[in-house]
Amino acid sequence: MHTVVVGTSGVTASDVLAVARGGARIELSAEAVAALAAAREIVDALAAKPDPVYGVSTGFGALATRHISQELRAQLQRNIVRSHAAGMGPRVEREVVRALMFLRLKTVCSGHTGVRPEVAQTMADVLNAGITPVVHEYGSLGCSGDLAPLSHCALTLMGEGEAEGPDGTVRPAGELLAEHGIAPVELREKEGLALLNGTDGMLGMLVMALADLDTLYKSADVTAALTLEALLGTDKVLAPELHAIRPHPGQGASAANMLAVLKGSQLTGHHQDDAPRVQDAYSVRCAPQVAGAGRDTLAHARLVAERELAAAVDNPVVLPGFGTGGGRVESNGNFHGAPVAYVLDFLAIAAADLGSIAERRTDRLLDKNRSHGLPPFLADDAGVDSGLMIAQYTQAALVSELKRLAVPASADSIPSSAMQEDHVSMGWSAARKLRTAVDNLTRVIAIELYAATRAIELREGLTPAPASRAVIEAVRGAGVQGPGPDRFLAPDLAAADAFVRGGDLVAAVEKVTGPLR
Repeated sequence: MHTVVVGTSGVTASDVLAVARGGARIELSAEAVAALAAAREIVDALAAKPDPVYGVSTGFGALATRHISQELRAQLQRNIVRSHAAGMGPRVEREVVRALMFLRLKTVCSGHTGVRPEVAQTMADVLNAGITPVVHEYGSLGCSGDLAPLSHCALTLMGEGEAEGPDGTVRPAGELLAEHGIAPVELREKEGLALLNGTDGMLGMLVMALADLDTLYKSADVTAALTLEALLGTDKVLAPELHAIRPHPGQGASAANMLAVLKGSQLTGHHQDDAPRVQDAYSVRCAPQVAGAGRDTLAHARLVAERELAAAVDNPVVLPGFGTGGGRVESNGNFHGAPVAYVLDFLAIAAADLGSIAERRTDRLLDKNRSHGLPPFLADDAGVDSGLMIAQYTQAALVSELKRLAVPASADSIPSSAMQEDHVSMGWSAARKLRTAVDNLTRVIAIELYAATRAIELREGLTPAPASRAVIEAVRGAGVQGPGPDRFLAPDLAAADAFVRGGDLVAAVEKVTGPLR
């Protein structure tokens, strides 16, 4: 099994995906263990002094003015976890929780949190055992970190609350820890606070969304090319020299992908019907410009994710002495989720627009007045058969929801903690709605794929591009049926969705074209 070694820095998006989705095992490096121990020495030294230090010997948030005596500090750390584990609503997906825990472990191992090495090791042990804390949909405002979600994870480390075992059964966390030989942690000064003060949930969901959208943007280039081909459009608008004079990198990549898919087609560029076209419609002709803008948005979001992966987000943070022989614990605002929240919302906007243009192309394929010779709704016997009429309704409903999901969460803020935390990012909410948007976008692209492949097959006597033929063969092999009389459509659409979601569409094309950009 793949193993991810966590040091003081250097965690990558691939590491997050390996742990969250691939079940990779985790090991702590010797460097991380040393950094943990060194930072803990600083916290212990400050805890022994009479002067109050936030997070070490004081209350939290609006209660930070109270100095906590030594005999109550362990109780303070337990209490913050218990009281902050206040989530409600549906359970969050297993992969999100694993990403959340792994990213908190990444920061803990940075040496800036003051957590003891044995606590970090317990976090790794819980992940390695396949134990997943029960985390709920609602509870994070995306400032002071993803507090409630991380608190539910910390509660599991204490042997309290509920968690899902490796078999998928939800049980008391203490029972699961005992079965795997994991001792519950007894939290000491600062540790409870350090386990729940980070942007880890929203960052984990951003990393996974970026991976999914990378595949979806390639898939959308493929379906746009198939639709262009089915509509007997021209591929001249994809010429590299045209995109070089507007040098947005994403635009050039999308145009190159479409051109690669269409190479060798006998359908494009020279078939005119009774209403000759000077130009194709925007949804066809401007596909690279729209998808390319989304690709450039992905690039910006990826840069933000990389920076956040390199960050140590906690409050307060432990700073070494830098040659002074000591160290200090300082309050800060690095837990504010704005940098991540903005790009999560930006990606939802891009996803909505990509879905919107794909739906317009699908509708064009189904309209006999605009499809240039295709039967109405791609039906076998129009009137007796409805063809793909209602498949487009489903696609339109998905796109309508995508547009609602594009409304930014990060533009909102609700003050909390008696106005101490008076401006919050809502980044967790932005991440949750982006996950829904990615799911919906996958379905939208699957419906365009379903319509475009059927339309190409209805162009009898004309030979599609080799890449198009490879797609049609692969999608039919995946259980998505071709043209014919009306049938129960939902299974076909589900199979098309799985074909796109699993990356099979891109894989089928790349067998012919080589790697897409």
